[in-house]
This record gives sequence, structure tokens and C-alpha cells, in this order.
Amino acid sequence: MLKFGRTIALVVVLVAAVAGCGKSEAEKEAEAGKSGEGTVTCSGSPLSGETGLPAGFPKLEGVTYVKAEDSGPTRVVDGYSDESIEGLYNEYKDRFAEAQYKVLFSELEEDRGDSEVSYETKDGATTGIVALRASCDNGNVSLHITARPAD
Repeated sequence: MLKFGRTIALVVVLVAAVAGCGKSEAEKEAEAGKSGEGTVTCSGSPLSGETGLPAGFPKLEGVTYVKAEDSGPTRVVDGYSDESIEGLYNEYKDRFAEAQYKVLFSELEEDRGDSEVSYETKDGATTGIVALRASCDNGNVSLHITARPAD
């Protein structure tokens, strides 16, 4: 009976693994948004209007914002870029320094395909994170940016 249970468990795992193959970009984005990593945005039409990010927030060339909304006191902006994850990571750090933002922490995990740069605005009123994910099938890098009032 124990072997039968293991066999069923193995079959369930294999079926789940096969079911995960061939997912559309939209399905991957939806799942990533539920995983705690933030939304993964690989493409989309440019946002019309303002992002609502803090004054002086760097706007990098090649970055396309597609969605901006409030989640409680936090402003959330999603987008993508055709730049490499390492290039975006370094450029955000450099541009934050130019804008006199403080980088609270940063990490680049190219082997995992993700990166974060946490920031505080020049006036100290806003903090947030730029989360980068290199998980797009089209080669783009996803951006998930948060901005919230500092404590």
C-alpha cells in the first residue's frame, strides 16, 4: 500500500510539472503576481498619463511603464525594458545617486534572474523598491516599482 501511495504522489507531481509547460505569457505573469515577487510585465502598451512616482524618480531610456495604481498608501508601477537586468540594476543605482536618492539596499542575482534596488527619496518622504525580473520569453526584463510614504 505504501508503494501505491508513492506512485500516486509521483504521478501527481509529474502531471503538475507537465501542466506547467507551455504556459502563455499572460499565465506566467498572473502566477508571478501571486508568488510574492510582484507582477511580471513583459509587454504592453505604454501608460498614458503620469506614473505617480516621486519627484526626481529616474526615467530610464528603454523603460516602458504600462500600469500604475495605488494599493493602500503604496503606489505600484509595472513595466518592462529591453535592457539587460544587470544594465538596469546598475543604471538605477547610478541614477538614484544622481538624483540624491539614498540606496537602502541592493542585490543582483543574475543566476536567478532577479534584482532589487531599495531607495529613499532625497527628502526622505518616500521609500520603495525597484524589482527587476528577467523571466520574459521575449527577452524583456520586467519592472515592478513601489513607492510609499516613509515611516
